[in-house]
Amino acid sequence: MPLKRFDRPVILGMVGDSASGKTTLARGVARILGEDRVAAIRTDDYHRFTRAERKDNGLSALDPRSNYMDIMEQHLELLNQGKPILKPVYDHTRGELAPAEYIAPKPFIIVEGLLGYATKEMRDCFDVKVYLDPDEDLRIDWKIQRDTAERGYTREQVLASLDKRKTDSPTYIHPQRAFADIVVQFARPEGQADERGAHLDVRHILRPTLPHPNLAPLVDASAKNELSLDLTRDEDGKPVDVLGLSGALTDERAAALENLLWDLIPEASHLRENVGEFTNANREQVVSHPLALSQLLIAYHMVKAALGVHVI
Repeated sequence: MPLKRFDRPVILGMVGDSASGKTTLARGVARILGEDRVAAIRTDDYHRFTRAERKDNGLSALDPRSNYMDIMEQHLELLNQGKPILKPVYDHTRGELAPAEYIAPKPFIIVEGLLGYATKEMRDCFDVKVYLDPDEDLRIDWKIQRDTAERGYTREQVLASLDKRKTDSPTYIHPQRAFADIVVQFARPEGQADERGAHLDVRHILRPTLPHPNLAPLVDASAKNELSLDLTRDEDGKPVDVLGLSGALTDERAAALENLLWDLIPEASHLRENVGEFTNANREQVVSHPLALSQLLIAYHMVKAALGVHVI
């Protein structure tokens, strides 16, 4: 993206429960914005305890008491002012704390993790707030797949961890959904109980806290089984738009919608390349149209926010 200076970074929050898809979604957004222009931060790095210490003290990583919330607030405020931080590091593979890492602000910052909207001080630092809310059975499958393949857990250990956290998620994580501008909900299509990747459906709950692009031209009678755009009410009773994308979205329809979104962010048009990529259970790189469109919609808001704070 041809951005030469910035008054302050534009900060995206990506919050959701463990293994809800935050990293996959954030990775594609960074690619669209230009990875050299993005600083990525995971709030898991602010864990206060090692994995062994959490086991001993009976606290899960979802509990704010297991995290340096005050340092997280301070660092977000510093980044929001365009100042560098010395970020702690948590090694998920070993479950241990690691040496700190120097992070210089860049035009765009993506902050993903469990507790990013837990305090008003942190929420006030974000320009765009996204909450990941996949179907629970899907999230559990994703967590088992990730933690056994990447973090050294057995299936039995993952299931035990999920059981231990069953009260922490609704207590500490789920309430943050109320503060998001966009809620992203991946779900299995009806009758496809084994689907967990490229052909998942997705719903975007678009709250009026952001000016969303006009997608109505693409939602016509011929697209009713692939795209939907409805005005409804959210859990709190407030009106929201809901954009539905089918996992069976055709290449033609997906390309039309992708082109519409790319055309709305000409500042990033030179970065048109494959988005929506993720690694499936067989460790293969595949592409999901609903994921790609989700990444583009979020990147659209980041670019518009950047123009609003005079990033040029």
